[in-house]
Amino acid sequence: MGDGGPDAVRALGAFLLGEEPSLTRVEVAERAGVPLDLAVTLWHQLGFPHRADDDVAFVEGDVEALRLSAELVRIGILSPESQAALVRTWGRSYARLAEWQTGLLAGLAADGGDPSAGLADLTGLAGDVLPRVEALQSYVWRRHLASAAEHLLDDTSTLTVTESQLAVCFVDIVGYTTQSRSLDGAALVQWVDGFEQGTTALVVDHGGQVIKTIGDEVLFTVADPAAAVTVALELAARGADAEDPFPAVRAGVAHGSVVRRLGDVFGSTVNAASRLTSAARPGSVLVDAGVQEALAGKDDGEDGGEAPWRFRRARRISAKGFTHLEAWRVRPR
Repeated sequence: MGDGGPDAVRALGAFLLGEEPSLTRVEVAERAGVPLDLAVTLWHQLGFPHRADDDVAFVEGDVEALRLSAELVRIGILSPESQAALVRTWGRSYARLAEWQTGLLAGLAADGGDPSAGLADLTGLAGDVLPRVEALQSYVWRRHLASAAEHLLDDTSTLTVTESQLAVCFVDIVGYTTQSRSLDGAALVQWVDGFEQGTTALVVDHGGQVIKTIGDEVLFTVADPAAAVTVALELAARGADAEDPFPAVRAGVAHGSVVRRLGDVFGSTVNAASRLTSAARPGSVLVDAGVQEALAGKDDGEDGGEAPWRFRRARRISAKGFTHLEAWRVRPR
């Protein structure tokens, strides 16, 4: 495998971990003062591969991480249940990030050639790049902590309950399957990246938060249903513009009680938004009764002028979990 074969792989792993592995999982658990079964459970929840009791695959950093996790539980910051959920979230998020970053470094090291050629070069490049990436990741994390703290202070109810009144919107690419078959890998990635980047920028500009991307779909939330409708209509308009490379989309918006947990959202409002999106025609935006009721006064012009949108009652939607899901098609005025 490129320069150095297995030795180069071990050298790269030792560099990334800070030292050569010298401990087994049994020794890690003993040093951290944590039961072995708990250590193994956390290891699996993080998404790391299975290791036998006698595999020398761990470093002092693993001991410290396990000890810190146990201390957070001991002082009451994390319950055993929330610890498991948080660890799983970390594992999924960092696994995706690490895969992307490693691929990027490999491509740079190969300089357009064979990505597997030059693990030694990759180690040297990582030495220059990773400290900067690590510092930037810490900065982004702290920035998001500060932003989350501001939202917490704005809405003190989130201190005692896990439910909030939010507008939830799904934006779905129209014709994704067909388009994905006609594009090569690089072109498809560029196309989807453009969709995600354009959607995220608009959502953030209107005070919203992108919860997750699911292939050809973006899920976002925002406190103000008017902002959610504005974002959805602007994205639909971009998709309908033949001069704009942004893909054609459809969207569904629902407003109501939402359960928030570890950066994700749950509940019937989320399900309603998803069903509305599936029922929406290409280039259109459907909203539920919660959105229509919240914006009905604004739509009538009661605030001193016409709103930038108008509603038209759509057919009731048959959806699993809903007797009849009321829907309105919203359009720019």
